[in-house]
Amino acid sequence: MVDTISTAPSAYGFGLQMELPFEEAMARTRAALKEQGFGVLTEIDVRQTLKEKLGATFRRYVILGACNPPLALRALEAELDIGLLLPCNVVLYEEGSGTAVKIMDPRAALGMGANPAIAPIAADARARLERVLSRLQQPA
Repeated sequence: MVDTISTAPSAYGFGLQMELPFEEAMARTRAALKEQGFGVLTEIDVRQTLKEKLGATFRRYVILGACNPPLALRALEAELDIGLLLPCNVVLYEEGSGTAVKIMDPRAALGMGANPAIAPIAADARARLERVLSRLQQPA
C-alpha cells in the first residue's frame, strides 16, 4: 500500500500527502485523472518559471489544469461565463520526503455564482476528483 496522509481540506481544496517521489506521484496523478475522464490542458512548472523570471529557488511545484470535457460542456451550456473558473487545478509539490497532491474544490470555485444549474455539475466533478485521490491511495 502507498503511504498517504490525508490533509485537512481548505476552503478551496482538498488533498493528500504521498510518500512517493515527485515524478512517480505526478505519473500516478495523471493516470488517476485520466481514469476519471480528465485531461491535462495545461502544466505550469512553478519552480522553473520562478527561476527564469526572478532567479528564485523554489521546491518542485507543478500546477495541472485538468478538464473533464463533458462536465465543462454542461457547465458552459448552463452559464457561459463559468469558463472564468475552469479548468480544475491540481497542484503537486515536494513536501518532506514525499509529494503533496492538492485539488481545487469545484464546489467552492463553481459555487461562487448564483446559477443553481451549476451545483450538480460541481458535485459530479468533486466526486470524480475525490475518486482520483482514492485511487492515489491504492497500490500502483
